[in-house]
Amino acid sequence: MTHHPGLLRTVPLQGETTSSLICRIAGRYGLEATALRSCWKWRSHQPRHDGGGRRADAEVLLNTAGRQLLAGLCGVEEGVLGRALPSWGREDARLPTADVGEPVAAWRTGGAVAGPVAFGCRLCTARRTGTAGRAVLYAPRWNRVCVQHGRWLLDADADQPHEHLDVRSLPEVVAAQRRWVGMARRAVRAGAEPERVFALAYAVVARWWEQAYTWERETIWPQRLHQVAGGDAGGDLERWRIVGRDAVVFPEVVAVADALLDPGMAELVWMDSGAGRPRALPADGVFCRRLGEQVGRPWLGPLAAADHGGPLIAWMGSVIRLRRGAGGPPGYDNDPWWLRREHQPVTMAGQLRVLGKEKKAPGSGTMWRAVVPAEQRMRIGSLIGSAEEQLLQLRGVQSGSTAEVARLLLQGLGRSAGLVEAAWKRTAVAAVNGGVPLEEVARWADLSPGTLRSMLTAGGQEEDG
Repeated sequence: MTHHPGLLRTVPLQGETTSSLICRIAGRYGLEATALRSCWKWRSHQPRHDGGGRRADAEVLLNTAGRQLLAGLCGVEEGVLGRALPSWGREDARLPTADVGEPVAAWRTGGAVAGPVAFGCRLCTARRTGTAGRAVLYAPRWNRVCVQHGRWLLDADADQPHEHLDVRSLPEVVAAQRRWVGMARRAVRAGAEPERVFALAYAVVARWWEQAYTWERETIWPQRLHQVAGGDAGGDLERWRIVGRDAVVFPEVVAVADALLDPGMAELVWMDSGAGRPRALPADGVFCRRLGEQVGRPWLGPLAAADHGGPLIAWMGSVIRLRRGAGGPPGYDNDPWWLRREHQPVTMAGQLRVLGKEKKAPGSGTMWRAVVPAEQRMRIGSLIGSAEEQLLQLRGVQSGSTAEVARLLLQGLGRSAGLVEAAWKRTAVAAVNGGVPLEEVARWADLSPGTLRSMLTAGGQEEDG
């Protein structure tokens, strides 16, 4: 196949994936993308979903000759491509290090190259390029709203058919993106990295989203979810809760980021902790109550304060330890913006993969999430996290009078032990109810089957009562 470099000029979109640009070039030449990609020698296979479909977030890395070829095909200087394409010039071990003279390419996933990848707005793409078609761009989650067309641009790594959600009827989502620009500047002035502030706020609100199943007074999110689902998410609620989450909770994420950056809110955390006289964080603390008010939910404070195993309480613990001059968790300083791995929200793609597997084997007992209700899983995780946070609160308390130190240690250790025991019992109950033989659970718990059976029976009666 003979090519005529620059015959049809195809300008890259800012932040576009190289793979997306190649597909658009092929369209301009009237070719299938597969045919155009045959111009390069490939060192790996194209990424695919578990079901075999091609991943929209697939990315391409090129050697020197490969980049020169692409520049010729689209009729754009390499310098322009380098400024527009985040993956331009990125290296890969599978690409030849020396200039071999032949164009070589390697496949990667976009998220492993330069961050989250989303679908571009097709209307904007058509306006900018003069050609209708799909574009895939690198886009952080705080920049997913196409303001002009009222669209929330979805992650491109998920195996699902939608490229965007319609948020024209949700002006608060558009306003939140504009508001985030100011939040980012505030973060920089405060000496924090904006992306880390956003990640923590996103984790806090995503955890609330999972818990909201049991919030009888929550009305805002269900209304938004139905709107982004086209009017009614009831037909496939579980899937829509996954696909619509990021758009629906975005205004609250920005509001929480605003609160976490506010020195006055940090001062409330310090006062809730007892300031100079350490105490356990109260369920009716002023900070959590004020935070609930800032996200439009005055009733949320006690619920947020009770979730000791979550990222919000972890942030509060860091603030308190910084004021006390106490050490943080092993291996880490008291960095309030440090987000633990277990607190990072599962992506839409990850949740959809799990949902698909659960639907293939419902109730089989082969998967924990398939047989243990979300509320029980959340409760177990919350108890474990609460115990951990209670223990962290005891760092640095061994100073003062003997009676005061003993009181703090004994009360804190007692609360932690009670939380661990509660998590242990709930896990055993969930395992047995999920189909794991009682004898196996008893062996793992280092108990006799009879003792475990009696304990579970007594525990069930207590909960029923």
